[in-house]
Amino acid sequence: MRQRQIVAVSSAAETDRTQNPIPSKSDPQQKKAQSFDFLGSSKKVFALCFAFRIANALLVQTYFNPDEHWQALEVAHRITFGYGHLTWEWEKGIRSYLHPLLFALLYKLLAVLGLDTPWFMVRAPRLFQSFFSAFGDLYLYKLSVILFGHCVAKWALFSQLTNWFMFYCLTRTLSNSLETVLTLVSLYYWPCMRPSSSKLPLESRKWGLIIAALACAIRPTSAIIWLYVGLLELFVTRDKLRFIFLEVAPMGLLVLGLTFLLDRLMYGSWVLVPLNFLKFNFLSAGGDYYGTHKWHWYFTQGFTVMIFSFLPFSVAGIMQSKHWKLSGLIVWVLGLYSVLGHKEFRFVLPVLPIALIFSGHSLAALRSTISANGRGKESSNIHRTCPAKMQVAIFFLLATNIPMALYMSLVHQRGTEDVTYYLSKEVLDGKVTNIVFLMPCHATPYYATVHHNLPMRFLDCSPREEKGIPDESDSFMIDPVGFASEFAKNWSLPSHIVLFDSEEKLLKDFLISHSFKEIKRFFHAHFKVDRDLQASVVVYGFTGD
Repeated sequence: MRQRQIVAVSSAAETDRTQNPIPSKSDPQQKKAQSFDFLGSSKKVFALCFAFRIANALLVQTYFNPDEHWQALEVAHRITFGYGHLTWEWEKGIRSYLHPLLFALLYKLLAVLGLDTPWFMVRAPRLFQSFFSAFGDLYLYKLSVILFGHCVAKWALFSQLTNWFMFYCLTRTLSNSLETVLTLVSLYYWPCMRPSSSKLPLESRKWGLIIAALACAIRPTSAIIWLYVGLLELFVTRDKLRFIFLEVAPMGLLVLGLTFLLDRLMYGSWVLVPLNFLKFNFLSAGGDYYGTHKWHWYFTQGFTVMIFSFLPFSVAGIMQSKHWKLSGLIVWVLGLYSVLGHKEFRFVLPVLPIALIFSGHSLAALRSTISANGRGKESSNIHRTCPAKMQVAIFFLLATNIPMALYMSLVHQRGTEDVTYYLSKEVLDGKVTNIVFLMPCHATPYYATVHHNLPMRFLDCSPREEKGIPDESDSFMIDPVGFASEFAKNWSLPSHIVLFDSEEKLLKDFLISHSFKEIKRFFHAHFKVDRDLQASVVVYGFTGD
Protein backbone atom coordinates (compact mmCIF):
# COMPACT_ATOMS: atom_id res chain seq x y z
CA MET A 1 0.00 0.00 0.00
CA ARG A 2 2.91 2.33 0.71
CA GLN A 3 4.29 1.96 -2.77
CA ARG A 4 1.53 3.99 -4.31
CA GLN A 5 2.37 6.98 -2.13
CA ILE A 6 6.15 6.75 -2.45
CA VAL A 7 6.11 6.53 -6.22
CA ALA A 8 4.60 10.01 -6.47
CA VAL A 9 6.93 12.55 -8.08
CA SER A 10 6.80 16.16 -9.11
CA SER A 11 3.59 17.37 -10.69
CA ALA A 12 5.32 18.16 -13.95
CA ALA A 13 6.78 14.71 -14.23
CA GLU A 14 3.46 13.15 -13.26
CA THR A 15 1.67 15.16 -15.92
CA ASP A 16 4.15 13.96 -18.54
CA ARG A 17 3.61 10.37 -17.53
CA THR A 18 -0.16 10.62 -17.40
CA GLN A 19 -0.63 12.42 -20.66
CA ASN A 20 2.02 10.50 -22.57
CA PRO A 21 2.38 6.99 -21.15
CA ILE A 22 3.51 5.89 -24.60
CA PRO A 23 4.95 8.52 -26.93
CA SER A 24 2.73 9.21 -29.91
CA LYS A 25 4.06 8.35 -33.37
CA SER A 26 2.42 11.51 -34.68
CA ASP A 27 4.51 13.73 -32.42
CA PRO A 28 7.00 15.64 -34.65
CA GLN A 29 9.63 15.70 -31.91
CA GLN A 30 9.16 11.99 -31.39
CA LYS A 31 9.58 11.35 -35.13
CA LYS A 32 12.75 13.43 -35.15
CA ALA A 33 14.13 11.46 -32.22
CA GLN A 34 13.26 8.17 -33.85
CA SER A 35 15.02 9.15 -37.07
CA PHE A 36 18.24 8.88 -35.13
CA ASP A 37 17.15 5.75 -33.30
CA PHE A 38 17.40 2.40 -35.06
CA LEU A 39 15.38 0.92 -32.18
CA GLY A 40 12.44 3.15 -33.10
CA SER A 41 9.94 0.33 -33.71
CA SER A 42 9.01 -2.93 -32.04
CA LYS A 43 9.78 -4.84 -35.24
CA LYS A 44 13.31 -3.52 -35.33
CA VAL A 45 13.85 -4.29 -31.66
CA PHE A 46 12.54 -7.83 -32.11
CA ALA A 47 14.66 -8.39 -35.24
CA LEU A 48 17.78 -7.27 -33.38
CA CYS A 49 16.97 -9.40 -30.34
CA PHE A 50 16.06 -12.46 -32.40
CA ALA A 51 19.32 -12.30 -34.37
CA PHE A 52 21.22 -11.90 -31.11
CA ARG A 53 19.44 -14.81 -29.43
CA ILE A 54 20.04 -17.10 -32.42
CA ALA A 55 23.77 -16.45 -32.07
CA ASN A 56 23.34 -16.85 -28.32
CA ALA A 57 21.69 -20.26 -28.74
CA LEU A 58 24.43 -21.49 -31.05
CA LEU A 59 27.14 -20.40 -28.61
CA VAL A 60 25.60 -22.17 -25.61
CA GLN A 61 27.26 -25.60 -25.67
CA THR A 62 27.57 -26.47 -21.98
CA TYR A 63 25.55 -28.33 -19.37
CA PHE A 64 23.87 -26.26 -16.69
CA ASN A 65 20.90 -27.95 -15.06
CA PRO A 66 19.41 -31.44 -15.62
CA ASP A 67 15.88 -30.04 -16.00
CA GLU A 68 16.82 -28.52 -19.36
CA HIS A 69 17.03 -32.03 -20.78
CA TRP A 70 15.20 -34.36 -18.41
CA GLN A 71 12.05 -32.31 -17.71
CA ALA A 72 11.56 -30.81 -21.17
CA LEU A 73 13.36 -32.43 -24.09
CA GLU A 74 13.34 -35.99 -22.77
CA VAL A 75 9.60 -35.82 -22.18
CA ALA A 76 9.00 -34.18 -25.57
CA HIS A 77 11.07 -36.88 -27.27
CA ARG A 78 8.97 -39.58 -25.64
CA ILE A 79 5.75 -37.88 -26.78
CA THR A 80 6.94 -37.57 -30.37
CA PHE A 81 9.03 -40.69 -30.96
CA GLY A 82 7.62 -43.09 -28.38
CA TYR A 83 10.76 -43.56 -26.30
CA GLY A 84 12.48 -41.41 -23.71
CA HIS A 85 12.88 -41.54 -19.96
CA LEU A 86 10.29 -40.07 -17.60
CA THR A 87 11.76 -39.16 -14.21
CA TRP A 88 10.01 -39.77 -10.90
CA GLU A 89 8.35 -36.33 -11.06
CA TRP A 90 6.13 -37.59 -13.87
CA GLU A 91 5.18 -40.66 -11.88
CA LYS A 92 4.18 -38.40 -8.98
CA GLY A 93 2.26 -36.03 -11.29
CA ILE A 94 4.05 -32.84 -10.22
CA ARG A 95 4.90 -31.68 -13.76
CA SER A 96 2.59 -30.37 -16.45
CA TYR A 97 2.93 -31.52 -20.06
CA LEU A 98 2.26 -27.98 -21.32
CA HIS A 99 5.93 -27.00 -21.57
CA PRO A 100 7.29 -30.27 -23.10
CA LEU A 101 4.52 -30.23 -25.71
CA LEU A 102 6.05 -27.12 -27.28
CA PHE A 103 9.22 -29.07 -28.01
CA ALA A 104 7.25 -32.16 -29.01
CA LEU A 105 5.77 -30.07 -31.83
CA LEU A 106 9.28 -29.01 -32.81
CA TYR A 107 10.49 -32.62 -32.85
CA LYS A 108 7.50 -33.62 -34.96
CA LEU A 109 8.35 -30.92 -37.48
CA LEU A 110 11.98 -32.07 -37.60
CA ALA A 111 10.86 -35.66 -38.17
CA VAL A 112 8.44 -34.71 -40.97
CA LEU A 113 11.15 -32.69 -42.70
CA GLY A 114 13.74 -35.42 -42.19
CA LEU A 115 15.89 -33.09 -40.11
CA ASP A 116 16.06 -35.21 -36.93
CA THR A 117 19.83 -35.57 -37.33
CA PRO A 118 22.31 -35.29 -34.43
CA TRP A 119 23.09 -31.62 -35.15
CA PHE A 120 19.44 -30.54 -35.32
CA MET A 121 18.41 -32.65 -32.31
CA VAL A 122 21.01 -30.78 -30.25
CA ARG A 123 20.67 -27.27 -31.69
CA ALA A 124 17.04 -26.94 -32.76
CA PRO A 125 15.46 -26.82 -29.25
CA ARG A 126 17.68 -23.94 -28.14
CA LEU A 127 17.16 -22.15 -31.44
CA PHE A 128 13.42 -22.59 -30.90
CA GLN A 129 13.75 -21.18 -27.40
CA SER A 130 15.67 -18.20 -28.82
CA PHE A 131 12.44 -17.13 -30.55
CA PHE A 132 10.65 -16.90 -27.20
CA SER A 133 13.69 -15.28 -25.60
CA ALA A 134 13.63 -12.52 -28.19
CA PHE A 135 10.03 -11.77 -27.21
CA GLY A 136 11.18 -11.48 -23.62
CA ASP A 137 13.84 -8.96 -24.69
CA LEU A 138 11.27 -7.03 -26.73
CA TYR A 139 8.83 -6.76 -23.84
CA LEU A 140 11.59 -5.76 -21.45
CA TYR A 141 12.26 -2.89 -23.85
CA LYS A 142 8.57 -2.02 -24.16
CA LEU A 143 8.03 -2.17 -20.40
CA SER A 144 11.04 0.11 -19.89
CA VAL A 145 9.64 2.59 -22.42
CA ILE A 146 6.32 2.98 -20.62
CA LEU A 147 8.02 3.18 -17.22
CA PHE A 148 10.99 5.42 -17.94
CA GLY A 149 11.07 6.38 -21.63
CA HIS A 150 13.13 5.41 -24.68
CA CYS A 151 16.44 6.63 -23.30
CA VAL A 152 16.29 4.23 -20.34
CA ALA A 153 14.77 1.45 -22.46
CA LYS A 154 17.80 1.32 -24.75
CA TRP A 155 20.16 0.88 -21.82
CA ALA A 156 17.84 -1.62 -20.15
CA LEU A 157 17.99 -3.69 -23.34
CA PHE A 158 21.77 -3.28 -23.37
CA SER A 159 21.86 -4.63 -19.81
CA GLN A 160 19.59 -7.54 -20.72
CA LEU A 161 21.66 -8.58 -23.74
CA THR A 162 25.05 -8.24 -22.07
CA ASN A 163 24.32 -9.73 -18.64
CA TRP A 164 26.28 -12.99 -18.51
CA PHE A 165 23.60 -15.06 -16.79
CA MET A 166 20.83 -14.03 -19.17
CA PHE A 167 23.12 -15.01 -22.05
CA TYR A 168 23.98 -18.29 -20.32
CA CYS A 169 20.45 -19.28 -19.35
CA LEU A 170 17.67 -17.61 -21.36
CA THR A 171 18.02 -19.73 -24.53
CA ARG A 172 18.12 -22.99 -22.60
CA THR A 173 15.02 -25.17 -22.67
CA LEU A 174 14.29 -24.76 -18.98
CA SER A 175 10.73 -24.03 -17.94
CA ASN A 176 12.23 -21.13 -15.96
CA SER A 177 13.37 -19.52 -19.23
CA LEU A 178 9.85 -19.52 -20.65
CA GLU A 179 8.48 -18.41 -17.28
CA THR A 180 10.82 -15.41 -17.42
CA VAL A 181 9.58 -14.46 -20.89
CA LEU A 182 5.93 -14.78 -19.85
CA THR A 183 6.61 -12.69 -16.75
CA LEU A 184 8.01 -9.81 -18.81
CA VAL A 185 5.14 -9.95 -21.29
CA SER A 186 2.50 -10.08 -18.57
CA LEU A 187 4.01 -7.24 -16.51
CA TYR A 188 3.74 -5.03 -19.59
CA TYR A 189 -0.06 -5.46 -19.58
CA TRP A 190 -0.70 -4.97 -15.86
CA PRO A 191 -2.09 -1.47 -15.16
CA CYS A 192 -0.66 -1.35 -11.64
CA MET A 193 2.86 -1.54 -13.04
CA ARG A 194 2.34 1.40 -15.40
CA PRO A 195 2.71 5.07 -14.56
CA SER A 196 -0.96 5.73 -15.35
CA SER A 197 -3.30 2.78 -15.15
CA SER A 198 -6.35 4.92 -16.01
CA LYS A 199 -5.19 5.31 -19.61
CA LEU A 200 -5.22 1.59 -20.31
CA PRO A 201 -8.19 -0.28 -21.77
CA LEU A 202 -9.69 -3.07 -19.68
CA GLU A 203 -8.48 -5.67 -22.20
CA SER A 204 -4.88 -4.95 -21.24
CA ARG A 205 -5.35 -6.37 -17.75
CA LYS A 206 -7.13 -9.39 -19.19
CA TRP A 207 -4.13 -10.17 -21.37
CA GLY A 208 -1.91 -9.79 -18.33
CA LEU A 209 -4.09 -12.25 -16.41
CA ILE A 210 -4.08 -14.84 -19.20
CA ILE A 211 -0.31 -14.74 -19.62
CA ALA A 212 0.23 -14.83 -15.86
CA ALA A 213 -2.02 -17.91 -15.65
CA LEU A 214 0.05 -19.57 -18.40
CA ALA A 215 3.22 -18.87 -16.42
CA CYS A 216 1.63 -20.49 -13.35
CA ALA A 217 0.50 -23.49 -15.42
CA ILE A 218 4.06 -24.03 -16.63
CA ARG A 219 5.66 -23.38 -13.23
CA PRO A 220 3.28 -23.27 -10.23
CA THR A 221 5.89 -21.33 -8.22
CA SER A 222 5.27 -18.41 -10.58
CA ALA A 223 2.24 -17.74 -8.37
CA ILE A 224 4.69 -16.08 -5.96
CA ILE A 225 5.17 -13.29 -8.49
CA TRP A 226 1.52 -12.92 -9.40
CA LEU A 227 0.32 -12.89 -5.80
CA TYR A 228 2.34 -9.71 -5.31
CA VAL A 229 1.19 -8.13 -8.58
CA GLY A 230 -2.42 -9.23 -8.05
CA LEU A 231 -2.59 -7.74 -4.55
CA LEU A 232 -1.05 -4.52 -5.82
CA GLU A 233 -3.61 -4.37 -8.63
CA LEU A 234 -6.41 -5.11 -6.18
CA PHE A 235 -5.30 -2.18 -4.04
CA VAL A 236 -5.22 0.38 -6.87
CA THR A 237 -8.23 -0.79 -8.89
CA ARG A 238 -11.56 0.93 -8.33
CA ASP A 239 -13.89 -2.01 -8.95
CA LYS A 240 -12.37 -4.70 -6.73
CA LEU A 241 -15.25 -7.16 -6.96
CA ARG A 242 -15.19 -7.03 -10.75
CA PHE A 243 -11.45 -7.63 -10.74
CA ILE A 244 -11.74 -10.70 -8.49
CA PHE A 245 -14.90 -12.37 -9.72
CA LEU A 246 -15.17 -11.31 -13.37
CA GLU A 247 -11.48 -11.30 -14.34
CA VAL A 248 -9.11 -13.22 -12.04
CA ALA A 249 -11.41 -16.15 -11.25
CA PRO A 250 -12.79 -16.90 -14.75
CA MET A 251 -9.52 -16.36 -16.64
CA GLY A 252 -7.43 -18.26 -14.12
CA LEU A 253 -9.90 -21.13 -14.12
CA LEU A 254 -10.03 -21.13 -17.94
CA VAL A 255 -6.26 -21.45 -18.43
CA LEU A 256 -5.68 -23.85 -15.55
CA GLY A 257 -8.77 -25.85 -16.56
CA LEU A 258 -7.48 -26.30 -20.10
CA THR A 259 -4.10 -27.32 -18.70
CA PHE A 260 -5.90 -29.76 -16.39
CA LEU A 261 -7.62 -31.36 -19.41
CA LEU A 262 -4.32 -31.48 -21.31
CA ASP A 263 -2.63 -33.28 -18.43
CA ARG A 264 -5.61 -35.67 -18.19
CA LEU A 265 -5.05 -36.58 -21.83
CA MET A 266 -1.29 -37.04 -21.46
CA TYR A 267 -1.22 -38.76 -18.06
CA GLY A 268 -4.20 -40.97 -18.84
CA SER A 269 -5.85 -40.09 -15.52
CA TRP A 270 -6.99 -37.02 -13.64
CA VAL A 271 -3.92 -35.28 -12.20
CA LEU A 272 -4.00 -31.89 -10.49
CA VAL A 273 -0.39 -30.85 -11.05
CA PRO A 274 -0.36 -27.58 -9.02
CA LEU A 275 -1.74 -29.39 -5.96
CA ASN A 276 0.79 -32.23 -6.23
CA PHE A 277 3.57 -29.70 -6.78
CA LEU A 278 2.49 -27.75 -3.69
CA LYS A 279 2.34 -30.89 -1.54
CA PHE A 280 5.79 -32.10 -2.54
CA ASN A 281 7.77 -28.86 -2.63
CA PHE A 282 6.11 -26.80 0.10
CA LEU A 283 4.13 -29.02 2.47
CA SER A 284 6.59 -31.90 2.63
CA ALA A 285 9.80 -30.02 1.69
CA GLY A 286 10.56 -32.74 -0.84
CA GLY A 287 12.92 -30.47 -2.75
CA ASP A 288 15.29 -30.53 0.23
CA TYR A 289 16.26 -34.05 -0.88
CA TYR A 290 18.48 -32.45 -3.51
CA GLY A 291 20.27 -30.16 -1.08
CA THR A 292 19.63 -27.04 0.98
CA HIS A 293 21.22 -23.63 1.43
CA LYS A 294 21.25 -21.00 4.16
CA TRP A 295 18.24 -18.68 4.17
CA HIS A 296 20.33 -15.72 2.92
CA TRP A 297 21.85 -17.57 -0.07
CA TYR A 298 19.91 -15.67 -2.75
CA PHE A 299 20.94 -12.31 -1.30
CA THR A 300 24.59 -13.13 -0.58
CA GLN A 301 25.42 -15.58 -3.39
CA GLY A 302 22.68 -16.71 -5.77
CA PHE A 303 21.16 -13.54 -7.15
CA THR A 304 24.39 -11.64 -6.60
CA VAL A 305 26.23 -14.02 -8.94
CA MET A 306 23.43 -13.81 -11.52
CA ILE A 307 23.34 -10.02 -11.70
CA PHE A 308 27.13 -9.89 -11.28
CA SER A 309 28.75 -6.53 -12.12
CA PHE A 310 25.36 -4.96 -12.88
CA LEU A 311 24.53 -5.01 -9.15
CA PRO A 312 25.74 -1.49 -8.24
CA PHE A 313 24.02 -0.05 -11.32
CA SER A 314 20.74 -1.80 -10.44
CA VAL A 315 20.85 -0.56 -6.86
CA ALA A 316 21.61 2.96 -8.09
CA GLY A 317 18.73 2.73 -10.58
CA ILE A 318 16.29 1.70 -7.86
CA MET A 319 17.32 4.64 -5.69
CA GLN A 320 17.18 7.11 -8.59
CA SER A 321 13.85 5.98 -10.01
CA LYS A 322 12.10 5.40 -6.69
CA HIS A 323 9.85 2.89 -8.46
CA TRP A 324 9.14 0.93 -5.30
CA LYS A 325 6.37 -1.19 -6.79
CA LEU A 326 8.69 -2.84 -9.30
CA SER A 327 11.75 -3.02 -7.07
CA GLY A 328 9.53 -4.39 -4.31
CA LEU A 329 8.72 -7.36 -6.57
CA ILE A 330 12.41 -8.31 -6.61
CA VAL A 331 12.65 -8.24 -2.82
CA TRP A 332 9.34 -10.11 -2.49
CA VAL A 333 10.45 -12.96 -4.76
CA LEU A 334 13.92 -13.28 -3.25
CA GLY A 335 12.45 -13.15 0.25
CA LEU A 336 9.81 -15.86 -0.28
CA TYR A 337 12.18 -18.18 -2.12
CA SER A 338 14.63 -17.73 0.75
CA VAL A 339 12.16 -19.46 3.05
CA LEU A 340 12.52 -22.69 1.05
CA GLY A 341 15.45 -24.92 1.92
CA HIS A 342 16.26 -26.05 -1.62
CA LYS A 343 17.56 -23.13 -3.68
CA GLU A 344 18.77 -22.80 -7.26
CA PHE A 345 19.85 -19.92 -9.46
CA ARG A 346 17.14 -20.56 -12.03
CA PHE A 347 14.28 -20.25 -9.52
CA VAL A 348 14.68 -16.46 -9.34
CA LEU A 349 15.50 -15.94 -13.03
CA PRO A 350 12.17 -14.11 -13.73
CA VAL A 351 13.16 -11.11 -11.58
CA LEU A 352 16.68 -10.75 -13.01
CA PRO A 353 15.44 -8.76 -16.07
CA ILE A 354 13.55 -6.45 -13.71
CA ALA A 355 16.78 -5.70 -11.87
CA LEU A 356 18.44 -5.07 -15.24
CA ILE A 357 15.76 -2.49 -16.10
CA PHE A 358 16.97 -0.50 -13.10
CA SER A 359 20.53 -0.95 -14.30
CA GLY A 360 19.43 0.63 -17.58
CA HIS A 361 18.00 3.54 -15.61
CA SER A 362 21.29 4.32 -13.89
CA LEU A 363 23.28 3.89 -17.12
CA ALA A 364 20.96 6.33 -18.89
CA ALA A 365 21.46 8.78 -16.02
CA LEU A 366 25.18 8.86 -16.78
CA ARG A 367 24.43 10.23 -20.24
CA SER A 368 21.19 12.12 -19.71
CA THR A 369 19.46 14.40 -17.29
CA ILE A 370 16.73 12.21 -15.89
CA SER A 371 13.89 13.21 -13.62
CA ALA A 372 12.67 11.10 -10.71
CA ASN A 373 10.27 9.20 -12.97
CA GLY A 374 13.11 8.22 -15.27
CA ARG A 375 12.19 10.40 -18.22
CA GLY A 376 14.82 12.59 -19.75
CA LYS A 377 16.62 13.52 -22.89
CA GLU A 378 20.04 12.87 -24.27
CA SER A 379 22.00 15.84 -25.53
CA SER A 380 20.61 17.48 -28.64
CA ASN A 381 24.01 16.83 -30.23
CA ILE A 382 23.52 13.22 -31.30
CA HIS A 383 27.17 12.79 -32.21
CA ARG A 384 28.62 14.18 -29.01
CA THR A 385 31.30 12.18 -27.31
CA CYS A 386 30.13 9.69 -24.74
CA PRO A 387 30.90 11.03 -21.24
CA ALA A 388 33.98 9.55 -19.57
CA LYS A 389 31.89 8.02 -16.76
CA MET A 390 29.67 6.32 -19.33
CA GLN A 391 32.67 4.95 -21.22
CA VAL A 392 34.15 3.52 -18.04
CA ALA A 393 30.82 1.97 -17.04
CA ILE A 394 30.28 0.33 -20.44
CA PHE A 395 33.85 -0.95 -20.57
CA PHE A 396 33.56 -2.33 -17.03
CA LEU A 397 30.30 -4.15 -17.77
CA LEU A 398 31.45 -5.60 -21.08
CA ALA A 399 34.88 -6.58 -19.73
CA THR A 400 33.31 -8.47 -16.84
CA ASN A 401 30.27 -10.02 -18.50
CA ILE A 402 31.43 -11.04 -21.98
CA PRO A 403 34.32 -13.26 -20.83
CA MET A 404 32.09 -14.79 -18.15
CA ALA A 405 29.27 -15.46 -20.65
CA LEU A 406 31.58 -17.03 -23.21
CA TYR A 407 33.49 -19.13 -20.69
CA MET A 408 30.35 -20.49 -19.04
CA SER A 409 28.59 -21.07 -22.38
CA LEU A 410 31.48 -22.55 -24.36
CA VAL A 411 33.88 -24.08 -21.83
CA HIS A 412 32.64 -24.86 -18.33
CA GLN A 413 30.86 -28.26 -18.05
CA ARG A 414 30.71 -28.99 -21.76
CA GLY A 415 31.98 -32.56 -21.59
CA THR A 416 28.64 -34.15 -20.78
CA GLU A 417 27.04 -32.39 -23.76
CA ASP A 418 29.90 -33.33 -26.09
CA VAL A 419 29.96 -36.98 -25.09
CA THR A 420 26.25 -37.50 -25.75
CA TYR A 421 26.48 -35.74 -29.10
CA TYR A 422 29.46 -37.97 -29.97
CA LEU A 423 27.52 -41.10 -29.02
CA SER A 424 24.55 -40.00 -31.14
CA LYS A 425 26.80 -39.89 -34.19
CA GLU A 426 28.43 -43.22 -33.32
CA VAL A 427 24.99 -44.81 -33.07
CA LEU A 428 24.29 -43.89 -36.69
CA ASP A 429 27.44 -45.79 -37.72
CA GLY A 430 26.34 -48.86 -35.76
CA LYS A 431 29.25 -48.62 -33.30
CA VAL A 432 27.10 -48.22 -30.19
CA THR A 433 24.50 -50.76 -29.05
CA ASN A 434 24.22 -50.41 -25.26
CA ILE A 435 25.34 -47.56 -22.96
CA VAL A 436 25.84 -47.39 -19.20
CA PHE A 437 26.43 -44.01 -17.54
CA LEU A 438 28.48 -44.66 -14.37
CA MET A 439 28.25 -41.13 -13.06
CA PRO A 440 25.95 -39.02 -10.85
CA CYS A 441 22.36 -39.21 -12.03
CA HIS A 442 21.13 -36.91 -14.81
CA ALA A 443 24.68 -35.69 -15.51
CA THR A 444 24.22 -35.93 -19.28
CA PRO A 445 21.46 -35.53 -21.86
CA TYR A 446 19.76 -38.82 -22.69
CA TYR A 447 17.50 -40.22 -25.44
CA ALA A 448 16.54 -36.77 -26.72
CA THR A 449 20.15 -36.34 -27.88
CA VAL A 450 21.15 -39.93 -28.66
CA HIS A 451 17.90 -40.23 -30.65
CA HIS A 452 18.02 -43.99 -31.04
CA ASN A 453 16.00 -46.56 -29.14
CA LEU A 454 18.88 -48.63 -27.78
CA PRO A 455 19.33 -49.94 -24.20
CA MET A 456 20.76 -47.25 -21.91
CA ARG A 457 21.18 -47.15 -18.16
CA PHE A 458 21.93 -44.35 -15.70
CA LEU A 459 22.12 -44.37 -11.91
CA ASP A 460 18.78 -43.60 -10.26
CA CYS A 461 18.42 -40.83 -7.68
CA SER A 462 14.67 -40.75 -7.06
CA PRO A 463 13.71 -39.61 -3.54
CA ARG A 464 13.54 -42.54 -1.11
CA GLU A 465 10.64 -43.23 1.18
CA GLU A 466 13.06 -44.47 3.85
CA LYS A 467 15.35 -41.69 5.00
CA GLY A 468 19.03 -42.42 5.41
CA ILE A 469 19.21 -45.03 2.65
CA PRO A 470 21.43 -43.79 -0.22
CA ASP A 471 20.13 -44.04 -3.78
CA GLU A 472 22.11 -45.62 -6.62
CA SER A 473 23.84 -42.38 -7.53
CA ASP A 474 24.98 -41.71 -3.96
CA SER A 475 26.01 -45.33 -3.43
CA PHE A 476 28.22 -45.16 -6.50
CA MET A 477 29.86 -41.90 -5.39
CA ILE A 478 30.51 -43.30 -1.91
CA ASP A 479 32.14 -46.52 -3.17
CA PRO A 480 32.62 -46.59 -6.97
CA VAL A 481 34.51 -49.90 -7.05
CA GLY A 482 32.15 -51.77 -4.73
CA PHE A 483 29.06 -50.46 -6.48
CA ALA A 484 30.41 -51.22 -9.98
CA SER A 485 31.36 -54.76 -8.98
CA GLU A 486 27.85 -55.49 -7.71
CA PHE A 487 26.26 -53.67 -10.61
CA ALA A 488 28.20 -55.75 -13.15
CA LYS A 489 26.75 -58.99 -11.79
CA ASN A 490 23.32 -58.18 -13.23
CA TRP A 491 23.98 -55.88 -16.16
CA SER A 492 23.31 -56.50 -19.82
CA LEU A 493 26.88 -56.15 -21.04
CA PRO A 494 27.20 -52.60 -22.47
CA SER A 495 29.13 -51.71 -25.57
CA HIS A 496 30.10 -48.37 -23.99
CA ILE A 497 30.55 -47.01 -20.46
CA VAL A 498 30.62 -43.27 -19.76
CA LEU A 499 32.14 -41.86 -16.57
CA PHE A 500 34.01 -38.90 -15.14
CA ASP A 501 37.78 -39.05 -14.86
CA SER A 502 37.57 -38.69 -11.07
CA GLU A 503 35.87 -42.11 -10.87
CA GLU A 504 37.84 -43.54 -13.80
CA LYS A 505 41.00 -43.43 -11.68
CA LEU A 506 39.35 -45.76 -9.15
CA LEU A 507 37.64 -48.00 -11.72
CA LYS A 508 40.50 -48.49 -14.18
CA ASP A 509 41.30 -52.02 -13.02
CA PHE A 510 37.60 -52.92 -13.00
CA LEU A 511 37.18 -51.67 -16.57
CA ILE A 512 40.26 -53.48 -17.87
CA SER A 513 39.24 -56.72 -16.17
CA HIS A 514 35.88 -56.55 -17.96
CA SER A 515 37.57 -55.99 -21.37
CA PHE A 516 36.90 -52.26 -21.70
CA LYS A 517 39.39 -49.73 -23.04
CA GLU A 518 39.36 -45.97 -23.40
CA ILE A 519 37.93 -44.74 -26.70
CA LYS A 520 37.40 -41.02 -26.29
CA ARG A 521 37.99 -38.31 -23.70
CA PHE A 522 36.20 -34.96 -23.53
CA PHE A 523 37.20 -31.90 -21.53
CA HIS A 524 34.55 -30.97 -18.97
CA ALA A 525 35.63 -28.37 -16.41
CA HIS A 526 38.59 -26.51 -14.92
CA PHE A 527 37.11 -26.33 -11.42
CA LYS A 528 34.59 -28.24 -9.34
CA VAL A 529 31.00 -27.20 -8.81
CA ASP A 530 29.44 -29.24 -6.01
CA ARG A 531 31.63 -32.38 -6.07
CA ASP A 532 35.28 -33.25 -6.57
CA LEU A 533 36.78 -31.83 -9.75
CA GLN A 534 35.32 -33.60 -12.78
CA ALA A 535 37.89 -32.44 -15.32
CA SER A 536 36.88 -34.71 -18.19
CA VAL A 537 34.33 -37.25 -19.36
CA VAL A 538 35.68 -40.57 -20.61
CA VAL A 539 34.11 -43.13 -22.92
CA TYR A 540 35.18 -46.77 -22.59
CA GLY A 541 34.26 -49.34 -25.22
CA PHE A 542 33.96 -53.12 -24.94
CA THR A 543 36.79 -54.84 -26.83
CA GLY A 544 35.28 -58.34 -26.82
CA ASP A 545 38.55 -59.91 -25.71
